[in-house]
Amino acid sequence: MTITKVSPGSQTKFLRPRLWFEKIMASIVLANYILVIFDLSYIPLRDFLIQERITWSIKIGTFEREITLLPIPSRLSQLITQYDIIKGIEPYRDTDQYLRRVEDLNEAVNQLISQQAFTDSNLTETKETQQNIDEILVDLRQRSVEMVKQNPFQIANKTGTLERIKNKIRRHVFDNPESSAKDSFRKFWSAKNFQQNGWRNELDFFDQEIAPLIATNYFRPVGESGEPFDNFGLIDTPFFLLFLTGFLARTWFISRRHAGVSWFDATLWRWYDIFLLIPIFRFLRIIPLTIRLDQAKLIDFKAIKKQASQGFVAGIAQDITEVVIIQVVDQVQGTINNGTIREVLIKQNTTQYIDINDVNETSELVKLMANLIINKVIPEIRTEAEEFLRYNVDKALTQTPAYQGLENVPGVKVMQSQLTERLVSQLYQGLSVGLQGLLIEDPDFDRLLEKLVEKFSKSLGSELQAEHSIEQIESLLNDLLEEIKINYIQNLSQENIENILEQTRALRQEKPLTQYK
Repeated sequence: MTITKVSPGSQTKFLRPRLWFEKIMASIVLANYILVIFDLSYIPLRDFLIQERITWSIKIGTFEREITLLPIPSRLSQLITQYDIIKGIEPYRDTDQYLRRVEDLNEAVNQLISQQAFTDSNLTETKETQQNIDEILVDLRQRSVEMVKQNPFQIANKTGTLERIKNKIRRHVFDNPESSAKDSFRKFWSAKNFQQNGWRNELDFFDQEIAPLIATNYFRPVGESGEPFDNFGLIDTPFFLLFLTGFLARTWFISRRHAGVSWFDATLWRWYDIFLLIPIFRFLRIIPLTIRLDQAKLIDFKAIKKQASQGFVAGIAQDITEVVIIQVVDQVQGTINNGTIREVLIKQNTTQYIDINDVNETSELVKLMANLIINKVIPEIRTEAEEFLRYNVDKALTQTPAYQGLENVPGVKVMQSQLTERLVSQLYQGLSVGLQGLLIEDPDFDRLLEKLVEKFSKSLGSELQAEHSIEQIESLLNDLLEEIKINYIQNLSQENIENILEQTRALRQEKPLTQYK
């Protein structure tokens, strides 16, 4: 049988077109999501586009002020508002006619001003223009009163816009926000008001402050589903068909590539792509978008995931730690209160102890540790141990009065060194031989040791019980644990979890370096 090996270079050539395909698909999903977000936010942002500025209204009691944060270019506003066709937005008939009458007034006023500028102009034409202006003003007064009474902004859920219009006209005409909005409009659309304040000044005020607010009103028909008319499906359908085709092809490929994976299982494998096929809750497409951007390596979410997990840990670490510590302390207190500690100390309930292997684990552990220390550790530390013993023997000899008197006698120091060397060697050898003897199986030694331990335990238990010390020990232990809960938990609440996470991040950064050492 011939085995064909795939070289790393060929794998890279195979993965490179696939990665580019993932990048293209992720970019398409991103473009679709941008359209979705624009569609969802168009209605709330339409008012700013119509007014050609982003404003912020401040109202504190009777004080009200509007601040322009960002002007919007007129061409950009007109271009974006063409999207009204997609949302099914039409000009509201009454408010649209109202603004048209204001345009008629502007034209008539401009005509009147130009006629008055020429002394040789026809008086008949001037009178006709003046009469036309008076008729328009009467019509505007009537329309203004009807607008305040009927509230044509209610259908578009823009009653607040009408309130802003009323407040502006009140302050402009009477400088009083509590005055009548109808009277304010009647006085504003009067020839006397325009003659006193100037035709151009008043019309400029209306064009800049009132007309953009009235223009935000619209009519949007309701479809057969009972929802407002919306043509976004016309834009979203090509994306839907592309996503559906890609989803079916991917799931079919997965089911064919992996044994035992059905088409339904493959559908669950690509569960996040289902959000691209749902016509409602389109904002949830952010889920497949983020996953695809990560898979296509257009955005690296590892740092975001790490920071999010650390933020989550920082949020719950203190609570979890407190719960765990309190639970452990409570369990220890429960053990003390139910008499388990008393039974261990007094050894009155040993018959209830369950042995699963007929082996004394404590004794075996002691033997194992003794064998390890005597046979492995002690021979390794002989040099250091002899130096330690030699130092202490020399120190003990030099401090004795007899040696201090003979210290200056010739040959005493040499003899002292030889004596110390022999003594240290014999001590270490004797200790090693003695410990080796402990490892020899001796039933009598084991029996005597168990008898000694048993006698010691019984004597300790009886003495503790006779002196009524168990109650005091239990009380002290309970109080100590309560103090630990109060003091330690309070200190834990003041602990800076971020410092702990900082240490964790430092350890993670050092870990890859240690793996290669």
